[in-house]
Amino acid sequence: MHIDIVPNRNSAPAVLLRESFREGTKVRKRTLANLSALSAEQVDAIRRALKGEKLVPVAELFEIVRSQHHGHVQAVRAAMKQLAFESLVASRPSRERDLIVAMVIARILEPASKLATTRWWHSTTLPEAFGVAEADEDDLYVALDWLITRQEHIEKKLAARHLSNGGLVLYDLTSSYFEGTKSPVAALGYNRDGKSGKLQVNYGLLTDPRGRPVAVSVFQGNTGDPKTFMPQVEKLQKTFGIEQLVLVGDRGMISQKQINELKKRDGMDWITALRTGAIRKLVDGGHIQLGLFDERNLFEITHPDFPGERLVACRNPQLARLRANKRQSLLQATAKELEKVRGMISRGKIKGKDAIGVRVGKTIDKYKMSKHMVLDIRDDGFDFHLDDDKVSAEAALDGIYVVRTSVSAQRLPTDDVVRSYKMLSQVERAFRSFKTIDLEVRPIRHRLEDRVKAHIFLCMLAHYVVWHMIESWREILFCDEDQQAKETRHPVAPAKRSEAALDKVHSKVLDDGTPVHSFQTLLKDLSSIVSNTCRRQGASVTAEPTFNLVTTPSSTQQRAYDLLKSIQL
Repeated sequence: MHIDIVPNRNSAPAVLLRESFREGTKVRKRTLANLSALSAEQVDAIRRALKGEKLVPVAELFEIVRSQHHGHVQAVRAAMKQLAFESLVASRPSRERDLIVAMVIARILEPASKLATTRWWHSTTLPEAFGVAEADEDDLYVALDWLITRQEHIEKKLAARHLSNGGLVLYDLTSSYFEGTKSPVAALGYNRDGKSGKLQVNYGLLTDPRGRPVAVSVFQGNTGDPKTFMPQVEKLQKTFGIEQLVLVGDRGMISQKQINELKKRDGMDWITALRTGAIRKLVDGGHIQLGLFDERNLFEITHPDFPGERLVACRNPQLARLRANKRQSLLQATAKELEKVRGMISRGKIKGKDAIGVRVGKTIDKYKMSKHMVLDIRDDGFDFHLDDDKVSAEAALDGIYVVRTSVSAQRLPTDDVVRSYKMLSQVERAFRSFKTIDLEVRPIRHRLEDRVKAHIFLCMLAHYVVWHMIESWREILFCDEDQQAKETRHPVAPAKRSEAALDKVHSKVLDDGTPVHSFQTLLKDLSSIVSNTCRRQGASVTAEPTFNLVTTPSSTQQRAYDLLKSIQL
């Protein structure tokens, strides 16, 4: 018996099981079965059996002795290769470099304590890839100590890659809280995470205009934003050797005192914004006429209080509505809380003018609405009502902000001044990645000052890799691919996603029918690619070698790998 493949003119070939027989002096064939419905693998198995081959299940030949998650590790390593990341950390190979690179990958894939990291990564191919399988948490601490000594050198390399003389540099400050109480950099301060009473550390991030991190500086938790600013100027001009640049910072960062210091330096320009009090002064003085916003939503002015500067007044109607609604909600909530205090007074729980005053003061400060309240406190109670004039005065400024800059109009047109200030949202995006979405910088489990700094610097390096991976994967993530629109849309108008991005959000599938991913879910999907360590069934554990079989990537996974090749420095 044998198998014949019979071509068909208008359809697939017929697969027939046939046998040969002799009729007189002639050899003839007859068909025993039509095998066309079988798969190619089944047909091949029958052909092999007819040839006398002994077929046994694969499971009887080999066994899988170990499976390790591999695909997500491979993806991050591919991105690092495009970024020449290992040579960025150190030009010469070393055990410390291998440990740091492995820790950066672990921070991206499974952020955890150093002890938990050394437990987790054995479920992946990561430790074998870098020869750190025997490393324990103490080895990681030693590597962190090595990393902090190289921070300045690494940041110089990043600045050379992504900052240019005369270009924009973004800077902002945030904080993260501690679980312990003994770190020298831990202090009580303005907590941006809403964790009052927690010791914290402040850290400022320098990025290029697209939000790529270049340097990070760590400060005590009670350090004010403006005090961290001039050290960044020193770093940029002296350490990085950038003689001319434009620093972009928010109004709490670049105050008048810092601007006076910047004016003493050659080559330093800035873009920031005015505080509400300064805007009110311009409005009251008639330098900003609110009626002009009926015709346009931004215009440029000058003022003698800001010599050599350009002021760009902007009004965002959507922001105005949001602020009006928020203020109304807070006023209603404050009035409700005050009524509760009245009830406590009527029940005799609070007595006397002083006690009533203290309690009322705490209540109106809860929502920061004391400036809008008029109080009359007595020994037996109190009355309150809104100061309509103050509410109206504040409402008149709703949605209005003023960007100030020292950059000339020849270098930066009016619209681009506003766009440049709004680039600070890129630093805020980086902080979100640091804290919650990707890297989980907190809780900070270190105590020594240099270890805290090294931990935060390690997170910055991890975000550097994540930033480039997300950019390369935009077309398969819930990301807007039309980045050029940011440079052409009206600078004051609210940011809007493109139609293509909204289609991805609503349909949750790509054009080819595959699912749209977030960065984290795509990494999870890639982690399903595993490396299986196999050996012959029944072999002695020590007598015979093993071999590895890696899962074949799906079309989505292969597309993700291919897109990482587009990463460029």
